[in-house]
Amino acid sequence: MSQLLVVFGATGQQGGSVARFVAASPELSKRYRIRGVTRDPSKAAADALRAEGVEVVQADMDDEQSIRSALEGAHTVFAMTRTIYDDQSKEREVRQGKAIADAAVAAGAQYIIFSSECHAETVSGGKYPVGSYDSKAEVEDYIRTLPIKSAFFAPATFMQNLSGMMAPRPVGDGTYAIANFFAGTALFPWIDVVEDTGKFVGAILANPDKYSGQVLYAASCIHSLDEVAKLISERTGKTVKYTVMPEEKYRSYLPPAAADTIVNMFLYIQDFGYYGPETAERVKWSAEQALGKLTTLEDFISRAVKLA
Repeated sequence: MSQLLVVFGATGQQGGSVARFVAASPELSKRYRIRGVTRDPSKAAADALRAEGVEVVQADMDDEQSIRSALEGAHTVFAMTRTIYDDQSKEREVRQGKAIADAAVAAGAQYIIFSSECHAETVSGGKYPVGSYDSKAEVEDYIRTLPIKSAFFAPATFMQNLSGMMAPRPVGDGTYAIANFFAGTALFPWIDVVEDTGKFVGAILANPDKYSGQVLYAASCIHSLDEVAKLISERTGKTVKYTVMPEEKYRSYLPPAAADTIVNMFLYIQDFGYYGPETAERVKWSAEQALGKLTTLEDFISRAVKLA
């Protein structure tokens, strides 16, 4: 009999990738039947999951009763928290993550895979607290104390940001700029979170005992923003450069409640590495575990980064 895999955030980027990957895998789809959890089951993305045989249920990560209902009968859980950059960001994510973990244990689930990150404040020796990272790391630490097997998926910088908040903007002279306040040589690991999350989490689902207690530092490559700008130029035929602006100017574009967290995040990555000093080694090992070919940054740019 197949085991019930409950996937939180099933209509989002990470959870949706997991649900689709498992549903499309001849081996994993026999081993697991999928229940996708979403705040809004009327979304088109929910209908698409249903068409692939996924059970879709409603739950809110801030509603513990709905979480408990969504986890009834669960064997394995893919869990994540919802990042909102406001003055309650860290507290909210810690609360959500612990609530899901506690409910999974209460439901008798055997395994939980949690979307985590490194604890930036700890890695930086207290210099750069980053609520959206540290909250996830603290939930990971909590899960490790519970009577349930666990593994962790730590996604890198989303390639999708290059079509959103990190997209090149027209300068006005026919060229484009990616602008931020940190050094253009700072190295970022990258993941196509929509296409490749399932390939990492799928590796854990295929061999849960092997990865019990492990973290997959999920990225396909490591590039600086100088390198990213060059790659976009090569793929689009447009001139794109990375431009450094003053930190205070960058802060002026951010909501006040989010400014410290986002600025600290970039400074942490610049000074200490996205996954700490062992970022390169962790990315290499983790990429070798993934099921299937990972998306390169060049492939993503060719497919998704469009400049007018």
